[in-house]
Amino acid sequence: MGNFFNHLHTVNKHRRLVRKHCFKVGLYWQGLTHDLSKYSWTEFSVGVKYWQGVRSPNVTQRRTIGYSTAWMHHKGRNKHHYEYWTDYSETTFNHLEPVKMPPKYFVEMVMDRIAACKVYKGKDYNDGSSLDYLLSRDKENFMNKETYEDLFKVLTMLKDEGEEKTFKYLKEVYLTEK
Repeated sequence: MGNFFNHLHTVNKHRRLVRKHCFKVGLYWQGLTHDLSKYSWTEFSVGVKYWQGVRSPNVTQRRTIGYSTAWMHHKGRNKHHYEYWTDYSETTFNHLEPVKMPPKYFVEMVMDRIAACKVYKGKDYNDGSSLDYLLSRDKENFMNKETYEDLFKVLTMLKDEGEEKTFKYLKEVYLTEK
Protein backbone atom coordinates (compact mmCIF):
# COMPACT_ATOMS: atom_id res chain seq x y z
CA MET A 1 0.00 0.00 0.00
CA GLY A 2 2.98 2.30 0.61
CA ASN A 3 4.01 2.17 -3.03
CA PHE A 4 0.52 3.24 -4.05
CA PHE A 5 0.69 6.48 -2.09
CA ASN A 6 4.38 7.03 -2.85
CA HIS A 7 3.78 6.70 -6.57
CA LEU A 8 0.66 8.86 -6.42
CA HIS A 9 2.64 11.54 -4.57
CA THR A 10 5.43 11.38 -7.18
CA VAL A 11 3.01 11.71 -10.10
CA ASN A 12 1.10 14.54 -8.44
CA LYS A 13 4.29 16.42 -7.54
CA HIS A 14 5.61 16.06 -11.10
CA ARG A 15 2.34 17.25 -12.64
CA ARG A 16 2.19 20.20 -10.23
CA LEU A 17 5.67 21.33 -11.26
CA VAL A 18 4.96 20.92 -14.98
CA ARG A 19 1.70 22.84 -14.57
CA LYS A 20 3.47 25.67 -12.72
CA HIS A 21 6.18 25.88 -15.39
CA CYS A 22 3.75 25.64 -18.31
CA PHE A 23 1.61 28.42 -16.85
CA LYS A 24 4.70 30.67 -16.68
CA VAL A 25 5.13 30.40 -20.45
CA GLY A 26 1.44 30.63 -21.29
CA LEU A 27 0.77 26.94 -22.03
CA TYR A 28 -2.28 26.62 -19.81
CA TRP A 29 -3.92 23.64 -21.56
CA GLN A 30 -0.66 21.67 -21.58
CA GLY A 31 -0.19 22.46 -17.90
CA LEU A 32 -3.67 21.28 -17.00
CA THR A 33 -3.68 18.09 -19.08
CA HIS A 34 -0.03 17.05 -18.71
CA ASP A 35 0.46 13.33 -18.06
CA LEU A 36 -3.17 12.52 -17.27
CA SER A 37 -2.57 9.06 -18.77
CA LYS A 38 -0.37 8.30 -15.75
CA TYR A 39 -3.60 7.81 -13.80
CA SER A 40 -4.78 5.08 -16.19
CA TRP A 41 -4.58 1.52 -14.89
CA THR A 42 -2.02 0.57 -17.56
CA GLU A 43 0.45 3.19 -16.36
CA PHE A 44 -0.46 3.62 -12.70
CA SER A 45 -0.30 -0.09 -11.82
CA VAL A 46 3.22 -0.33 -13.23
CA GLY A 47 4.18 2.76 -11.25
CA VAL A 48 2.93 1.21 -8.03
CA LYS A 49 4.59 -2.15 -8.67
CA TYR A 50 8.00 -0.73 -9.64
CA TRP A 51 8.11 2.54 -7.66
CA GLN A 52 11.52 3.39 -6.17
CA GLY A 53 11.37 7.17 -5.87
CA VAL A 54 14.71 7.90 -7.56
CA ARG A 55 13.86 7.03 -11.18
CA SER A 56 10.92 6.26 -13.36
CA PRO A 57 9.25 2.93 -12.55
CA ASN A 58 9.28 2.32 -16.31
CA VAL A 59 13.06 1.86 -16.17
CA THR A 60 12.70 -0.89 -13.56
CA GLN A 61 9.93 -2.65 -15.47
CA ARG A 62 12.02 -2.47 -18.65
CA ARG A 63 15.00 -4.02 -16.82
CA THR A 64 12.77 -6.70 -15.31
CA ILE A 65 10.73 -7.89 -18.31
CA GLY A 66 12.57 -6.35 -21.27
CA TYR A 67 10.12 -3.55 -22.08
CA SER A 68 7.77 -1.19 -20.32
CA THR A 69 4.04 -1.52 -20.90
CA ALA A 70 3.50 1.80 -19.15
CA TRP A 71 5.99 3.62 -21.39
CA MET A 72 4.53 2.10 -24.56
CA HIS A 73 1.12 3.34 -23.44
CA HIS A 74 2.41 6.74 -22.29
CA LYS A 75 4.48 7.78 -25.30
CA GLY A 76 1.68 7.00 -27.70
CA ARG A 77 -0.75 9.32 -25.91
CA ASN A 78 1.39 12.26 -24.86
CA LYS A 79 2.60 14.63 -27.54
CA HIS A 80 5.25 16.17 -25.30
CA HIS A 81 7.45 13.11 -25.85
CA TYR A 82 9.67 13.19 -28.91
CA GLU A 83 9.06 9.46 -29.35
CA TYR A 84 5.45 10.31 -30.24
CA TRP A 85 6.68 12.33 -33.23
CA THR A 86 7.60 9.68 -35.78
CA ASP A 87 6.21 9.09 -39.23
CA TYR A 88 7.03 7.10 -42.33
CA SER A 89 9.90 8.49 -44.35
CA GLU A 90 8.93 10.80 -47.21
CA THR A 91 11.75 9.37 -49.30
CA THR A 92 11.75 5.64 -48.61
CA PHE A 93 8.22 5.09 -47.24
CA ASN A 94 9.44 1.94 -45.52
CA HIS A 95 10.72 3.01 -42.11
CA LEU A 96 9.85 5.42 -39.36
CA GLU A 97 11.77 8.64 -38.94
CA PRO A 98 11.56 11.32 -36.28
CA VAL A 99 9.82 14.58 -37.25
CA LYS A 100 10.25 18.03 -35.73
CA MET A 101 8.03 18.62 -32.72
CA PRO A 102 5.50 21.47 -32.86
CA PRO A 103 6.60 24.34 -30.56
CA LYS A 104 3.93 23.98 -27.87
CA TYR A 105 4.74 20.29 -27.36
CA PHE A 106 8.47 20.97 -27.49
CA VAL A 107 8.12 23.54 -24.69
CA GLU A 108 5.97 21.12 -22.69
CA MET A 109 8.75 18.53 -23.14
CA VAL A 110 11.27 21.01 -21.72
CA MET A 111 9.03 21.63 -18.72
CA ASP A 112 8.54 17.87 -18.31
CA ARG A 113 12.28 17.27 -18.24
CA ILE A 114 12.90 20.07 -15.75
CA ALA A 115 10.14 18.81 -13.46
CA ALA A 116 11.32 15.19 -13.69
CA CYS A 117 14.84 16.22 -12.72
CA LYS A 118 13.51 18.28 -9.81
CA VAL A 119 11.39 15.37 -8.55
CA TYR A 120 14.00 12.63 -8.90
CA LYS A 121 17.11 14.63 -7.93
CA GLY A 122 15.45 16.47 -5.04
CA LYS A 123 17.88 18.72 -3.18
CA ASP A 124 20.64 17.75 -5.65
CA TYR A 125 18.80 19.45 -8.53
CA ASN A 126 20.44 22.40 -10.25
CA ASP A 127 19.74 24.26 -13.49
CA GLY A 128 22.24 22.03 -15.30
CA SER A 129 20.51 18.78 -14.32
CA SER A 130 18.28 18.58 -17.40
CA LEU A 131 21.21 19.19 -19.76
CA ASP A 132 23.27 16.57 -17.91
CA TYR A 133 20.39 14.12 -18.34
CA LEU A 134 20.13 14.91 -22.06
CA LEU A 135 23.87 14.39 -22.58
CA SER A 136 24.07 11.22 -20.53
CA ARG A 137 20.94 9.43 -21.72
CA ASP A 138 19.90 10.73 -25.11
CA LYS A 139 23.17 10.49 -27.07
CA GLU A 140 21.80 7.86 -29.42
CA ASN A 141 18.17 8.82 -29.42
CA PHE A 142 15.54 8.83 -32.10
CA MET A 143 14.87 12.55 -31.85
CA ASN A 144 14.57 14.80 -34.88
CA LYS A 145 17.85 16.67 -35.45
CA GLU A 146 16.24 20.14 -35.27
CA THR A 147 14.30 19.20 -32.14
CA TYR A 148 17.51 17.95 -30.53
CA GLU A 149 19.38 21.14 -31.46
CA ASP A 150 16.57 23.28 -30.01
CA LEU A 151 16.52 21.17 -26.84
CA PHE A 152 20.28 21.37 -26.42
CA LYS A 153 20.15 25.16 -26.90
CA VAL A 154 17.32 25.66 -24.39
CA LEU A 155 18.80 23.36 -21.75
CA THR A 156 22.19 25.04 -22.14
CA MET A 157 20.46 28.40 -21.66
CA LEU A 158 18.79 26.99 -18.53
CA LYS A 159 22.15 25.87 -17.17
CA ASP A 160 23.97 29.10 -18.00
CA GLU A 161 21.30 31.75 -17.52
CA GLY A 162 18.71 30.21 -15.19
CA GLU A 163 15.05 29.37 -15.22
CA GLU A 164 13.62 32.89 -15.35
CA LYS A 165 15.50 33.94 -18.48
CA THR A 166 14.94 30.56 -20.18
CA PHE A 167 11.20 30.62 -19.53
CA LYS A 168 11.04 34.21 -20.82
CA TYR A 169 12.81 33.13 -24.02
CA LEU A 170 10.45 30.18 -24.48
CA LYS A 171 7.37 32.37 -23.98
CA GLU A 172 8.39 35.52 -25.83
CA VAL A 173 10.62 34.14 -28.58
CA TYR A 174 10.37 30.38 -29.15
CA LEU A 175 6.59 30.09 -28.98
CA THR A 176 6.07 33.18 -31.14
CA GLU A 177 8.76 32.62 -33.83
CA LYS A 178 8.21 29.01 -34.71
